[in-house]
Amino acid sequence: MNINRRMVLGGISTAAAAAVLPVEISRPAPDGTRVRKIATEEAFVIPEMIGPLRDVLRRGGPNLDLKLLALIYGEVSAAALPSGAMPGANRDAFARTLLPLLLDIDAGRLGDMDANGVDVHLLSLGIPGVQMFERDTAVALATLTNDRLSEAVRRHPTRFCGLAAFAPQDPNAAAKEMERAINSLKLNGFLVNSHTDNAYLDAPRFWPILEAAEALDAPLYIHPRAPSDGMAAPFGDYRLEGSAWGYGVETGTHVMRLIFSGVLDRFPRLRIVIGHMGEALPFWMWRLDFMGAPGSRAGRKNQLKPSEYFQRNFAITTSGVEDPLALRFAIDKLGVDHVMWAIDYPYQATAPAVAFLDAASLSDQERAKISYQNAERIFRIAPSRQ
Repeated sequence: MNINRRMVLGGISTAAAAAVLPVEISRPAPDGTRVRKIATEEAFVIPEMIGPLRDVLRRGGPNLDLKLLALIYGEVSAAALPSGAMPGANRDAFARTLLPLLLDIDAGRLGDMDANGVDVHLLSLGIPGVQMFERDTAVALATLTNDRLSEAVRRHPTRFCGLAAFAPQDPNAAAKEMERAINSLKLNGFLVNSHTDNAYLDAPRFWPILEAAEALDAPLYIHPRAPSDGMAAPFGDYRLEGSAWGYGVETGTHVMRLIFSGVLDRFPRLRIVIGHMGEALPFWMWRLDFMGAPGSRAGRKNQLKPSEYFQRNFAITTSGVEDPLALRFAIDKLGVDHVMWAIDYPYQATAPAVAFLDAASLSDQERAKISYQNAERIFRIAPSRQ
């Protein structure tokens, strides 16, 4: 793409934003007030993904994502959780029950939302997306997934919004699909599952993707994967590769590559969202600034401090982290305008995530921003009409 195309895309995206379908349900909080809840990292898959993912499993290889994929998509019969067990009791057993929940973007999911007072799911293709497939398969499945996602949003326009998938294996095809997702399908942004072919988005070959996201003025959610093969060895033991540790380390590393490479100076209007209370980066921010300010030990290519990029380019979600102290620290460190609520459904249960938000020590203004207002602004979700 060139500068003219970037300008044209930007103009088109402004018009597309005005056409976003309304989402208008709200639910009472336990204290009787009505606070809308938009959950911003909620996974789904389509049936056509199952066969190709099982092919990936049969081929095998070193990538640590195969551990989780084997539990969710393996051809062994799904194991049932013991009666009354919570997801944290046995995560492997729980993972074997996830596939039906991921496939359901109709009555079952809506029932869970209704039972817990959740108004909207911002849907996105579950890990690893299309990023472990051969190029042509990845491009075709990204297109099909976005079509199915758009259909689900049209069926339930007050309950679902969506983040489009794309195939980083073919950056030019990805950019075209991103344009279609915003301008034709009226989706709300994009989600990428971190590295592809063990490479990260700071690599110049992926820049058409970043250029498209910036030109379309649509946020790019960087979701974790297990560490790429080059950093994987210490994570192969003790189940360190996944959500307990590896996901946060891997995605935080991806973000710092974007910052320290200077890529965010090349694409200064790029908007990025990361989950899991910021993948621990808010906690590290003072040290990142100290070591990574322009001209310092790490800051040889970036023009701003890491904290300044977070103010300009980033927002975070709470997905999968239900710690009130972590929430308060993120608000105080990044500013409340940069924090959104998420469940991480179905990998995390809805009821505890809702209880966490309802019980959090927040001002009315903070609660409104985190519960729904920031999501409406960042993802261009139409406000409730109620």
